[in-house]
Amino acid sequence: MKMYDITAPIFEGMPVYKNKPEKQPKFEKVTNGYVTESRLSIDVHTGTHIDAPLHMINDGETFETLNLEKLVGTCKVFDLTNVEGGITADHLQDFDITENDFILFKTRNSSDDVFNFEFVYLAECGAKLLTEKKIRGVGVDALGVERSQEGHPTHKTLFGNGIIIIEGLQLKDVEEGTYFMVAAPLKLIGTDAAPARVLLFEGLM
Repeated sequence: MKMYDITAPIFEGMPVYKNKPEKQPKFEKVTNGYVTESRLSIDVHTGTHIDAPLHMINDGETFETLNLEKLVGTCKVFDLTNVEGGITADHLQDFDITENDFILFKTRNSSDDVFNFEFVYLAECGAKLLTEKKIRGVGVDALGVERSQEGHPTHKTLFGNGIIIIEGLQLKDVEEGTYFMVAAPLKLIGTDAAPARVLLFEGLM
């Protein structure tokens, strides 16, 4: 059995959304004698994280309402490294997508070491196709599931159909195929997202 850790490391100076300084994690370390303790200040959308509906919907559900059972189980990695711009319904037509799938999109984003303002994203029409297929969740290798779409229709389409969104995955070393996924978010209450550790297992189905 092989395991892939597809989680982005968290460190000061790491890639953050649109390179906004306020999104950078901050570490404070204090050593008293031989005892060292660290304090972390972090945006809940840092690195690999899972969104909750509150992120894009006023009075939307907060993080603790998400069904953790959707975050553990079989997932499918689709190779879309040939796509530029948005992943559309046409790009997804030939993939095997069935009800209750959790789909992870491997794109050219996984090769980026810095934030790319032109990252590949999931277009609204692609999101609508996924809702028609009744998948349980979608993961992307960018710090956002969409960009340059007024009103954030991709988020709202997915949230409106109970589909989990994971952002900030690192899929460079993962081949297209079927895996067993464990996505374990921090147990936060009342927030719009939570950082997560996401692991894929090969041969554990």
